[in-house]
Amino acid sequence: MKEEIKALLEEALPLVDFDSDFLFAELDSLGIATILMVLSDRYGIHLDHTDATPRNLKNLDRIVAMVEGKLKG
Repeated sequence: MKEEIKALLEEALPLVDFDSDFLFAELDSLGIATILMVLSDRYGIHLDHTDATPRNLKNLDRIVAMVEGKLKG
């Protein structure tokens, strides 16, 4: 799942380094909204502004954990 999410996000935001451990610091509001929209559409989950936290968007592993958590619950 991690590689699939990385590929989706790199396609949507090609200038962002998704290997960064400080991903949230690289994102602007449009980038955050794009991530939430892409993942919501792809996985059929509900993501909104309450999910756009520095903890959830810290790095790719945290994004994957957020998606997995939404799929489980």
